[in-house]
Amino acid sequence: MRKRLAVMLAAVMAVSLAGCGSTPKESSTEAAGASETQAESVATEGEENFKIGILTSTVSQAEEEYRAAESVKEKYGDRIIHQTFPDKASSEQETTISIALSMAADPDVKAIICNTAMEGTAAAMEKVREKRPDILLLAGVPNEAPDVICAAADLVFHPDVAEMGTMVAEAAAEMGATTVVHYSFPRHMAQPLNIARHDNMKAKCEELGLTFVDGTSPDPQGDAGIAATQQYILEDVPRKVAEYGENTAFFGTNAGQQEPMCKAVFESKAIYPLPDNPSVFYAFPGALGIEVPEDKKGDVSFMQEQISTKLAENDMSGRMGAWSAPMHTMFIEGAVEYAMEYCNGEFTERADLDKFTEIFSEFAGGDVSVRKYTDIETGTSYDNFFVVLGKFIQL
Repeated sequence: MRKRLAVMLAAVMAVSLAGCGSTPKESSTEAAGASETQAESVATEGEENFKIGILTSTVSQAEEEYRAAESVKEKYGDRIIHQTFPDKASSEQETTISIALSMAADPDVKAIICNTAMEGTAAAMEKVREKRPDILLLAGVPNEAPDVICAAADLVFHPDVAEMGTMVAEAAAEMGATTVVHYSFPRHMAQPLNIARHDNMKAKCEELGLTFVDGTSPDPQGDAGIAATQQYILEDVPRKVAEYGENTAFFGTNAGQQEPMCKAVFESKAIYPLPDNPSVFYAFPGALGIEVPEDKKGDVSFMQEQISTKLAENDMSGRMGAWSAPMHTMFIEGAVEYAMEYCNGEFTERADLDKFTEIFSEFAGGDVSVRKYTDIETGTSYDNFFVVLGKFIQL
């Protein structure tokens, strides 16, 4: 099984993530696949002939997870069924239910993985459970309330947003920062997880002797739109560097802040510990002007090397960081491995924290922190909701 996981890690090199090339033609049932013969060659002798369904966002909505599912489909062929949520999932929940039930109608399907688990996932899983209680149901990065999705799914997983604040502060200190600037805006700072991440970051900075600075950018959903947010970041990062020095680290809570922040940090020779989505395919390519050839799409090592080369050329080696395995890639590939080992009878508890941690750590190439989630607002703990911190790397 460990050899099989090593093969899975190699498969990441075939995954293309966010914003790195042309958009392929797709439909809600499309996925690149190998022949049944190829799929059988992957399965080890003695394994049951089961199938796993994967439901992801479309490539236009979330390329990283879509291509991760494509990679798994290419590896396992007909053993994987890959379909996509409707682009307007919140208003088309009946479509999501229909897709999930169509997967469950195949008696060979023994597990269904939803990532990102859009609105309607819980209802879809409830319908599947009524007809097929034997199916293992996994929900990654859910858009529904914890009590709702945890009641429907066997296992829910999500990045550990709160503890990422501690990781950012520690990474900044490791990179030589003396100051950390945290950019957000009132709408985001009304959200409990964003508050917890901010407070953990601030507390760890104080513990490490770093100056913590709150920065407020325009809200991309405001009247001026995302352009105002990006322009502000492009202009304010150099101002902060002029005030606090090059050893200033920057973090932002919004996707629209990331590419201009990465670009401005690069030009100012400051520090960028982690994007809010800690993937090498997120923000870096556009900010650093990295072109990705067709044969290198999804090649994580290639992207790491390209970023490191750009940083070295600017005398910035080690001043930007990410997770060793892109977040959604790790979630898709790790969840498939988890489902396969469960379906093969290698463990029996549907929400097994130790097995989950073992699989994800091996995939990331180092220890991954996994803990059970406790709702910040209600104090409710969920035995089947795991939050994950990947392995930090300097680029």
